[in-house]
This record gives sequence, C-alpha cells and structure tokens, in this order.
Amino acid sequence: MPPRILPLALALLAVSGVLIVAACEDSATPPAPAACTDGQTLDFAFYAFFEPVSFSADADPASPGFHEHAGYEADLLTALETMDGAGLQFNRIPIVEWPGIWLLPSTPDFDIAGGGITILNSRTRDADGNHVVNFTSGHITFQQSLLVRAADAERYATHDGLTSEARVGTIADTTGESRLLQLTGLANPEGILADGTRIVSGSGTLTADGTDAYRITAAGSSADLEGRERLLPPSPNMPQVVYFKAEMEMIESLADGAIDAVARGAVGNTEVAYSYGGGGVLAVTALDPAVEHGGWTLSTAETALTACLNDKVDYLTNGGAIGYTEWRAEPEAFLKRARAWRSN
Repeated sequence: MPPRILPLALALLAVSGVLIVAACEDSATPPAPAACTDGQTLDFAFYAFFEPVSFSADADPASPGFHEHAGYEADLLTALETMDGAGLQFNRIPIVEWPGIWLLPSTPDFDIAGGGITILNSRTRDADGNHVVNFTSGHITFQQSLLVRAADAERYATHDGLTSEARVGTIADTTGESRLLQLTGLANPEGILADGTRIVSGSGTLTADGTDAYRITAAGSSADLEGRERLLPPSPNMPQVVYFKAEMEMIESLADGAIDAVARGAVGNTEVAYSYGGGGVLAVTALDPAVEHGGWTLSTAETALTACLNDKVDYLTNGGAIGYTEWRAEPEAFLKRARAWRSN
C-alpha cells in the first residue's frame, strides 16, 4: 500500500506478534459447561454481502457458492462446530436484504442471525416496540470511517471536510448511515433529521421539519422515509447523501467519481483500500472515535442457548483478545482455540 494511505489502515490492521501468541496460545484450562444443544442443527441467517466479516463465497444468488459462508464470522461459526462436546452445528442461510435481518430469529424460520450486526438496544424490538430478540455478547469491534479516492484523502481527512458539494454514499439502516448523519449534523443523536433537510425518493421530495416524523436510525426510519434515494442538506456545511443497495456498486461509483466518499465501517473500507485496483486507488479517512461491538441475535426465549454461545465465544476469542485484526493475521486463530477445547 502506498505511504499516503497507510496511517489509518495500519492503525486498524497492524499486528502485534506478542498479542497473537498470547491470544492463540493461552495456557489456561478451557471451561467445559454442558453442550449448548441436544444435537439439533441451528438455522443461522447470515448477511451475504459484508466482506470480509460475513459474505457469500460467490455473490451471484444463482450460484452454488452463494450458499457458502465466508469471512470472519464464518470461521468463528466453524470453530464453534469444532469444539468437542459443544453440541453446535449450523445451517447457514444467506440473506440478501440487510434491513431488519437482526429480527429474523423472532420468526419460526431462523434460530440465529449475524453478519456484522452492531449491537443496539433499538434492534432488539420489532416495529410495534416489542422486545423480541436478544444479542449475544460482542465478538468483534467496529469503527465507522470514510472511504475516499486517494487523491482526496487530505481534503476529506475528517467529516468536517464534507460540504454540500460532497456526495457521500451509504446504505440505509446501517450504523454507517446513522453515524454519518450525526457526525455531519444532518441528524441529532436520536436520529431526527435537521430542519430543512430534503429527502428525495421515487415518489417525490419531502422536507424535514425538525420533528420526530423525520427520523433515521440504524434500526430503521420513519415510514415516509423508506425508499429514500438522496438527502439534500439544509446547510452548506453538510454533505449530500446518496443511497445504494449494493456495496460494490457504491465503491465503483466512488472510483468513477459519481460520489466522493463512502460512509462505512473501517474494517470493510480498509480491505477495499488494500485491494481495489491493486491498491493505492482508494484511502480510508475520518475514523470515528466511537467504538461499536458486533454480535448475533436470538429469540428472547433462547436465554440458555444465548448464554452458552456467549461462554463458548468468550473462550474462542480469549476474552476478547482475539478479534478481527488477530484473525486477519492468523485465519486459523479460532480453530486453534477450538481444537484445544476439551469437554468433560
């Protein structure tokens, strides 16, 4: 990677050999509680398009590879299946629609949902406000960021550089979207859009009046804002927001100059900056100081299974010492821990 885009990427991905050795070779005796299930296979809904955290091996839904789970969370699930006596097997089902994926375990079709889902209390409730799912403990940390063209890295070094001339791509109902709106003043911490913000969709244009009738959060938005295609700012010190359905389309639009930045997690953005066009074309900037934690959701009825998963994942991550950075440096980090596990 050229020097001009190294600082944030290295801050995110730099590997400490001491940490990895300590994490992967921890000599403490593994705990050995009872198996999490009595042998049934759990239906796991995974988001298919969040590379490198959770994605389908082939992005084409018509291909056999679309049903093959890959990435950080896939390896964590495989390690859970490998743990002797844990009693865990997963039927991994790719999901193409992101909004509401966290609520799927409240339906009869799924036991668990995952795919880089940030843990938020608002995501545990359905549209009627009923508490229907619980999150596991966090197994990965996230920070939001901007992905920009390398030539614009200095210009968009922070969110303060995003004026009304800047077009920022994002995906609806993500923490990338909600943090972008808050950090640029387009929304307050409760997600209420700034007075005068125009919301453009296929059915026309609405103008926010500063009330909670115009709210956007990572758990959903006001009914009238569904299907939004663009936000136009009420101030020259705020950016335009352009909505995409697919992350690859958004990244191509950035590289082609159709938009000026992508608001997304630093894990995904950094991987793209390393690989797109052979590296050096895109850069990661504006790392959000807020730290998020990602977990899985289960029905509120599954308290015992949730607790058992938390116990096993805590062992595999060595109490949080093994995370994305360590896994990226040693993809078998979780498997090594799993093979060291011995049940009673």
